[in-house]
Amino acid sequence: SKRGLCSRSEAERLVREGRVRLDGRVVRDPQHPTDAVQAAIQIDGFEAAAAQRHYLLLNKPRGLVTTLRDEQGRDTVYRCFDGAGLGFIAPVGRLDKASEGLLLFSNDPQWAARITDPSTGPDKTYHVQVDCIPDDAALRAMRAGVECDGVLLAAKSASLLRAGDKHAWLEIGLDEGRNRQIRRLLVALDIRVLRLVRVAIGTLQLGELPKGRWRALTAEETESLS
Repeated sequence: SKRGLCSRSEAERLVREGRVRLDGRVVRDPQHPTDAVQAAIQIDGFEAAAAQRHYLLLNKPRGLVTTLRDEQGRDTVYRCFDGAGLGFIAPVGRLDKASEGLLLFSNDPQWAARITDPSTGPDKTYHVQVDCIPDDAALRAMRAGVECDGVLLAAKSASLLRAGDKHAWLEIGLDEGRNRQIRRLLVALDIRVLRLVRVAIGTLQLGELPKGRWRALTAEETESLS
């Protein structure tokens, strides 16, 4: 998995099935100490050379789940990569089924871990349509946070982007990525989310990339995120 060939769970399965040789010897223990750089590793008799690294940005559409395979048979984000011939790639973080916008993919687990680490990873920015027009007190409450199930959920930043007669768009920044954090925070404040779009991770912007399309990151973008 560190060579970007498959997920950790898939790697463990291959090892346990006896399909992996380490320096010419079958090893069935996924926890066996191994030098991932220097070791001679074969899968089904073929050399497991490191795969070409991919660093990708997808504009995720609403209605797709962020998983490789869904037990309920729902469409996944991998539909957007059909025919691309990229080999194994994994999502870097998550967006839930109802959410849209910037979602990263890579087969570089060390790079992905740096981005998703809540203590060192980049902030994330969202545009959120809600069913009311929050006042200054509500925005302050989002930044102060609300305790939900024993956990404090708070936005690093929250501001009003624009408002209509009944609805408004907010810009919300997070410096951590708890499960459905924005939705749970706003529900606790009696605010319903109508749309949620991630528009930036650190300095990387979603920009004008069409919904359902993807592109490779530049070397500068890849470096800036880690």
